[in-house]
Amino acid sequence: MKIHIKNGRLIDPKQGVDAVQDIFIAKGKIIAIGAAPNEFQPSRVIDAKSLIVCPGLVDLSVRLREPGLEYKATLESEMEAAVAGGVTSFACPPDTDPPLDEPGLVEMLKHRAKNLNQAHVYPIGALTQGLRGERLTEMAELNDAGCVVFGQPDGLLPNLRVLMQAMRYASTFGFSVWLRPQEISLTNDGVAHDGEVATRLGLPTVPVCAETIAISNIILLAKETGVRVHLCRISSAEGLTMVRAAKQQGLPMTCDVTINHLHLSDMDIGFFDSNCHLMPPLRGLSDRNALRNGLLDGTIDAVCSDHAPVDEDAKLLPFGQSEIGATGVELLLPLTLKWGNELRLPLLKVLAKITSDPSGILGIDAGDLSVGSAADICIFDPDYYWKVTAPAILSQGKNTPFMGMELPGNVKYTLVDGHIVYER
Repeated sequence: MKIHIKNGRLIDPKQGVDAVQDIFIAKGKIIAIGAAPNEFQPSRVIDAKSLIVCPGLVDLSVRLREPGLEYKATLESEMEAAVAGGVTSFACPPDTDPPLDEPGLVEMLKHRAKNLNQAHVYPIGALTQGLRGERLTEMAELNDAGCVVFGQPDGLLPNLRVLMQAMRYASTFGFSVWLRPQEISLTNDGVAHDGEVATRLGLPTVPVCAETIAISNIILLAKETGVRVHLCRISSAEGLTMVRAAKQQGLPMTCDVTINHLHLSDMDIGFFDSNCHLMPPLRGLSDRNALRNGLLDGTIDAVCSDHAPVDEDAKLLPFGQSEIGATGVELLLPLTLKWGNELRLPLLKVLAKITSDPSGILGIDAGDLSVGSAADICIFDPDYYWKVTAPAILSQGKNTPFMGMELPGNVKYTLVDGHIVYER
């Protein structure tokens, strides 16, 4: 299909471009920018006047709930939600049922996703068998099946020797290890940040040191093994200070923050709002402000949705018993724009955090609009505000702490490999 996108404000953070330019697409690729190629006859013209044309968004954490957890969401519903949010590439954590620890499971997921012909799915391989933290997976075989990185999504491994072995294995093959820094022994049954709100509500807590001790161990083991490490879902000011110091020492380390932690604090729990039951927990206002500034100064490398659809019944339980997680893939763009608007940042800098920067962390060829690249494109209206309601969210999970809020950024078109996969 030949497509001409005209009159749009093209923003490509990777190339440093911010200008009104036309894009010409054929055979799934961008074949020209600016002037039309000779004898180009489009089969579809998209008038993007007053709209932003940017690379398709790259999300570092989208749970599809398949295989095994289809009662929470399906592959079809969550991929439809992804493209509705302008996300054209995303990483899928391995905590499915069973976990993504076998090549056959990974191949099945990749095959199912490809047949839907929507966003590109990049599975994160399980670091240990069954995610139990005892025996390593065959990372090389999982990589051949389609896993691009390897992780342990539920916190630091209880046995540091196993973690060191996993890092050595990954380093030998040049794989990146993704870890959520949380010392499990300090978490126990904690559900909220160790602060005044949890004390007032009588909720069991997760102290900040659960994160900082884990980061310290990860840094020391990364220095020992030479592995590339990505810290998933940083949540505290103290943790951020440690990451900043490690980066200044030249350690090959990156980190991300969720859209929830970018805007919310433990104060937003209110009177036991279970949509704010997240892990890591929402921390204090000073932590939230440090995260916002850390994203601004580059200590935090990217924003992710940490999309985790949950069925309604699981969120109707009391706060401490409710299921962890929030839906977010459709809110990644609006909430990142909200952060940028509040800090009065140029769109070029803001969009980098959800396009070119996460694609670099994931190690994929995405997040730019250069000639010859795949035509994965998001076209949105930055000035259109929409209200977050259950009908407006296409994800099967409606569990978000932002329900009822008005947010900027309305996706009009999403293209994947030159095909229009979403149109509003």
